[in-house]
Amino acid sequence: MGKITARYSQLVMPNDLNNIGTLFGGKMVSWMDISAGKAARRFLRGSDAAGAVTKAIDKMVFSEPVYGGEWVNFMATIGSVGTTSFTIDIEATAEDESGQSRPVCKACFTFVAVKKGDDGKWHKVPHGKQE
Repeated sequence: MGKITARYSQLVMPNDLNNIGTLFGGKMVSWMDISAGKAARRFLRGSDAAGAVTKAIDKMVFSEPVYGGEWVNFMATIGSVGTTSFTIDIEATAEDESGQSRPVCKACFTFVAVKKGDDGKWHKVPHGKQE
């Protein structure tokens, strides 16, 4: 089985910009979490888990600004795998009007597989997956 990946793209709109006219960092974090969630869902297919939740965000590095009107393209790849948790490496690139692409952000997210218990609360569960 090859590495599980997920792609996600987002257009940077005026309401996504900060006070200096570049993409607000919190918006980038949110979009990266969405792309990681897409990879997590693919990874957990066929498992007993109902889904996964974000546990940690590590090594987030913003390397270049992103401007309004650019597309941000995300590639999320499953990294290390534990019993209930797994990491997802995410790389974001910005694409300008001419189609030129440049790396703009990298991060590693840790997710935990969860399932609702008989008590009505969400609990971490073994996902039984390997990468």
